[in-house]
Amino acid sequence: MMCEQTGEEIDWDRCPPEWSDFPPIIGDILNVYHSMGDRVFPDIGYIGKDFTSLDFMLKHYQIEEYQHEFAISTILWLDSKAIERSQKKLKAEYDRMKRK
Repeated sequence: MMCEQTGEEIDWDRCPPEWSDFPPIIGDILNVYHSMGDRVFPDIGYIGKDFTSLDFMLKHYQIEEYQHEFAISTILWLDSKAIERSQKKLKAEYDRMKRK
């Protein structure tokens, strides 16, 4: 739509993927991930998801047992990225406060 407005050719390599580009399990895994609670401490920041409800969430979103390994590895990858972002943000805030 933006390319039509600007009159440019569509560069498919620069286009973000659509939800339809992913298999349906990816949407279910993201729903499981976002349904799980966060573990956050004031001085430490975000330390990851609370995995106590993982089995219930996998059953609730009807993720088949043969897909559990893929689902868990994807959730762990998402969680590691969120932890990294939190650590960087906390460090930047700490460095900013130290300079004052």
